[in-house]
Amino acid sequence: MERIAIGADHAGFALKEEIVRFLQASGYPVEDMGTQSDESVDYPDYAVRVSRAVATRQADLGILICGTGIGMSITANKVKGIRAAVATNGYMARMAREHNDANILCLGGRVLGAGLALDIVQAFLQSRFAGGRHTDRVHKIQALEQASTT
Repeated sequence: MERIAIGADHAGFALKEEIVRFLQASGYPVEDMGTQSDESVDYPDYAVRVSRAVATRQADLGILICGTGIGMSITANKVKGIRAAVATNGYMARMAREHNDANILCLGGRVLGAGLALDIVQAFLQSRFAGGRHTDRVHKIQALEQASTT
């Protein structure tokens, strides 16, 4: 099973706790990278922790939760090797993995209920990169990372 790194800010804390319980009950090794309360924190700090864990292969996949998932996604995508996607339904999560080879799922704790969020997580984890014509597209994304560092 994939090793999952998970992180959230204060707006995503409650949903993170639900997802951690779900993942552990499903047998996934989980590294909870914080936050550990609903006290106000800065989401970029947690996005970077999880993104670096995935980029360095300490974790296979990541899950990030903030109020909408957008801030986490923007931040995570600044880390080389990360393809983070916001998903609000299972189809988006599945396509993020199958077509974009996303390695981090971003969720909104203020826009998703726990039941829907768990369905989205399950769709993300059960999907695999389809390869084929999508491989060239992912390589073009990776080439942009290389070009932006020079």
